[in-house]
Amino acid sequence: MAHSPRRPDGPLRIGVWLAPQHTSVAELRAAWRAADSLGVDSLWLWDHFFPLTGDPDGSHFEAWTLLAAMAADTRAARLGTLVSNYAYRNPDLLADMARTVDHIGDGRLILGMGAGWVERDLKEYGYPTPGAGERVDGLIEAVERVDRRLGRLRPGPLGDLPLLIGGDGQRRLLRFAAERAAIWNTMAWRFAEGNRVLDEWCARVGRDPAEIERSAFVTRDQTDEELRCLVATGVQHLIFQVGHPFRFDGVERALRFAGGWSKG
Repeated sequence: MAHSPRRPDGPLRIGVWLAPQHTSVAELRAAWRAADSLGVDSLWLWDHFFPLTGDPDGSHFEAWTLLAAMAADTRAARLGTLVSNYAYRNPDLLADMARTVDHIGDGRLILGMGAGWVERDLKEYGYPTPGAGERVDGLIEAVERVDRRLGRLRPGPLGDLPLLIGGDGQRRLLRFAAERAAIWNTMAWRFAEGNRVLDEWCARVGRDPAEIERSAFVTRDQTDEELRCLVATGVQHLIFQVGHPFRFDGVERALRFAGGWSKG
């Protein structure tokens, strides 16, 4: 997986993270088509097996099969999972899935990976539940296996397949992100501290911090002042979580803000 260097003074990117819960596939397809037509920079799905809010046994759809449909249905936005849990995604198979989706989407895939946290996903599907100390070890091993498999696949990915690492564990996960990530992602309300620590780890491991794109997600619409504050902390790629009924008013406002920011 190649790194994707990005100038720190580059344009603010806006993404949409569609929650695949309490909805239908038809509504999800309409949503990602609409978001792509708005001109968002990225489209995302979470990688869980059950709803995270509302009725825990409500309707829900699997991420990677949806992602293949999204890749075929959209034309411009980059796309990926925010993020895939290695504990129920065999890394060699995940590499093949990612390569295939990347071809369907004409080279637009971002490979998002993380250490996982929802035990129900693991237990109900029959996977072992790693302890807190094991999760980052497992993620590091999984990324290495994905890299090896990608090097053996014929054909390989069309794009550079940048690696996004999600999370903000300061002692080990952010060190790994400093070493390997092209993009780092965490919650907007935890971004500033994690961003500072990631820069410190970059200095310690000898990585240019400008090589890592800094992304954060929000779960509600933002005012222009809130957007300015997020950019001031170092956010380069802001991702809006949007659930059913998939309204994009806040996303459109953010796109206008980003357009003005880029011109300024």
